[in-house]
Amino acid sequence: MFEEIFSTNSFFFWIFLLIIISIIILFILRSFSTYFKFVYPNAKFEAIGNPFLEEKEINKIADSKDLTNFKESIKKSINYEIEGNSIAEIQRSLDKHFIQTIEMMRKDSSKKMGDFFDLYIEKLDIFLIKNIIKKTLNDEKIDQKIIDNVINQNTKKLLFRIIDSKKEEIPSILKNYGYKEDILNIISADKVDFLELDMIFDKNFIKKFKELKVPRKCEKAKQKFVGYLIDITNIKNILRAKQIGYNKEICNNLFLGEGQELAEWRFKQMCESNSVAEIVSVLGGTSYYNILKDFLDYYNKEKSVQILENALDIQFIKLVKELSVENYITIGPTFRFIVSKEFEVKNLKIIAKGLGEGLQSDLIKKFVIMES
Repeated sequence: MFEEIFSTNSFFFWIFLLIIISIIILFILRSFSTYFKFVYPNAKFEAIGNPFLEEKEINKIADSKDLTNFKESIKKSINYEIEGNSIAEIQRSLDKHFIQTIEMMRKDSSKKMGDFFDLYIEKLDIFLIKNIIKKTLNDEKIDQKIIDNVINQNTKKLLFRIIDSKKEEIPSILKNYGYKEDILNIISADKVDFLELDMIFDKNFIKKFKELKVPRKCEKAKQKFVGYLIDITNIKNILRAKQIGYNKEICNNLFLGEGQELAEWRFKQMCESNSVAEIVSVLGGTSYYNILKDFLDYYNKEKSVQILENALDIQFIKLVKELSVENYITIGPTFRFIVSKEFEVKNLKIIAKGLGEGLQSDLIKKFVIMES
């Protein structure tokens, strides 16, 4: 019987062979299906590029005579028509351009990347959400024009609801928008700890990013990306805390969790440091040490941690670029393009504000972020 089935003259032999070949082909296609979905978007992102992180383009834009000349230069470089004439209008137009870019990325990418783009848009509005909640709880007057700067429409609806409601109603409003019990419990307390509130918001966002579903073979790269994000945020938090004068106990409460390189023991050592220079020395052996050390003299001259935060942003862009190279056939170029685009928009908003206020181009250039 088996001899007949496996005979090359048997009809069943060829059916069996076709089934085996089909299974092998399906297995191969499944193995490479993730790569196929990234081919087009990765090529497109690479072709578009991020010119406003390059020194040559930054110098050209920062040297604009005025906002009108600035808008014309942007249009020539990226074929984007900036709306408005005032600083605020131009900055809102640039934010709109960023959202349009994210939606373009979503359209060109796998549907499995949708949650990533949703979360990235949410990330852009977290600061404003926290700020308006704090002002409402403190019975402070809120200028509703601030909400014009909100990017996500759901966030805009949420903030209008908060402004139009009593502070006692904020927990129930946030619950209806999907916020978790830890945030609701802090806001419901008789005396709200705003530092703890900030940390809970940040921790929740980090948790969402860690749990975010991405296409097959992209999880390792995603976790590394989140790790860098945690490291950078932890270091920035400590730098700000030390400049404000927070003690060791308060600083320890700023810990968002271990990232890619920054372990808890190292974070605790940073909390025990008595100066910014000591904090930088504790980071010896990490990817963040050299660039912070190089910027220390500038910090000592200006006495502003913003200088060191800018240095960390430069390093973050570099690390994401390296991550992109490591994962160039999957999610890497997506990370690089969206992060670079975010900093491009920040640079253009800074330049627009500087030009609108009549600042010299050399001064404006000190505040922008460029690829190292």
